[in-house]
Amino acid sequence: MQAYTRRAFAASATGALLGANLEGEQTDPSAYQRADAAWFAACPFGVSTHWTALSQTIRPADWRPFAETVARFGVERFADRVAATRASYLIFTSCHALQWLAGPCAAIERVLPGRTNLRDMVGELARALDQRNVHFILYYNHSCNHGDDPDWEYAAGFHEADKNRFIANLLAIIRELGERHGALLKAWWFDSCSSLDQRGPRWSGSGMRYNIRVPWDDWVRAAKAGKSDRLVTLSPGMMRYYLYTAHQDYEWGEANDLVAVPAAQFTPDGLQAHRWVCLDNPGWVHSRYNEPLATSRFALEDLVEYVKTAHRYSVPVTFNIDVDRNGEFLPETIQLLREVRNQVG
Repeated sequence: MQAYTRRAFAASATGALLGANLEGEQTDPSAYQRADAAWFAACPFGVSTHWTALSQTIRPADWRPFAETVARFGVERFADRVAATRASYLIFTSCHALQWLAGPCAAIERVLPGRTNLRDMVGELARALDQRNVHFILYYNHSCNHGDDPDWEYAAGFHEADKNRFIANLLAIIRELGERHGALLKAWWFDSCSSLDQRGPRWSGSGMRYNIRVPWDDWVRAAKAGKSDRLVTLSPGMMRYYLYTAHQDYEWGEANDLVAVPAAQFTPDGLQAHRWVCLDNPGWVHSRYNEPLATSRFALEDLVEYVKTAHRYSVPVTFNIDVDRNGEFLPETIQLLREVRNQVG
């Protein structure tokens, strides 16, 4: 476990993500009506889980193929545990390194059959959380990074010289999921934008040619299908600040550690600020088979101080918690986050 001292907390009080870069292609912000993020700003903290098709179990006897894992997944139990942390929202990973969805999606099936599930586990989770007054945010990754999913990359058109089919496939997926989940889906968090657009940070090293222009404004419009006031953010990478378009609503905020301490509610471009911290497993995904779940890297008092400071400026903090293939996470993690909420108020 990593010790995190008050001195380190104070030294990191930059008030912004590091490596700031405001030279993105700025579309006219007056042409875009940003969604009201007041509900998000009012949240002291939320949690996220990088639960994916590559997540592994903590016990060998509990491992099953992904389709069976989805079929058996205890959505109500999982939602109870999320709510028990007293988190205000959950960021849930739909697709990550592999384009494999825990739910139906005709747009994915048209590209690569067999990569979806009949059970709409994502939708069930969104409804279960809504019943517990926990907001639902969906994370999406196009899965064209580092050759992690070559079958998907070639089927989707990522390697074709003309990227129109590829972009159309992604927009169709986003639009369909947005329409399916409707009002239950309060926000999107889009990852790996740097793999699609090299004008910003070249985070993944696998981006498309520099002269390719992703229609980000169309992307955001597709993301709002089914709920026009849904929040959208486009991430350029961890500890990076870059706008692919002004047509987005809140800051991605991926900081990993208790750094970039907020000093204002909004970024210089007017986005609702946000921080995303990896609470326990610095690898984000529980990808090692037959290993215990990770415990918190931070002391309670440091978590409380960070959240209190952020909440003073109406900046929500997301804590990513280690979760295994079957949705298990540590009881002590629940208790730790409950205590953070008790002390923050």
